[in-house]
Amino acid sequence: MKSEQQSDVEYLTSENLKSLPFSEAVRMGNVLYLSGQMGIDKAIQLVSGGIAEETRQVLENIKRTLEKYGSSLEHVIKVTVMMADMSEWAEMNKVYVGYFSKNLPARSSFGTSGLALGGRVEIECMAVLK
Repeated sequence: MKSEQQSDVEYLTSENLKSLPFSEAVRMGNVLYLSGQMGIDKAIQLVSGGIAEETRQVLENIKRTLEKYGSSLEHVIKVTVMMADMSEWAEMNKVYVGYFSKNLPARSSFGTSGLALGGRVEIECMAVLK
């Protein structure tokens, strides 16, 4: 895990993602900003099964990243959801609400003309540290 620090800002990246042109997360004060997460597995391959499986994988990736850097899903305060097809909204939302059982974070969502790797959904978030 690579960490680069400037004043009160810390740029965090796992070894397996260090070749990508962004930080996995950035910590500023007690807030953790996660880069958008895709529905990819450890081999950086998009999971099969459609929007529900991709959403589940995205949220598992977010959960793992938050916990690695000192936060959790319970501490998420803001989420942005990007979808390749807004007609899949209801199916994505069914999976999404299962991950936020205590408090629902503020959320923005929008449709796009396409996502990296041909994905159906990408989610980014902000969370406070534990």
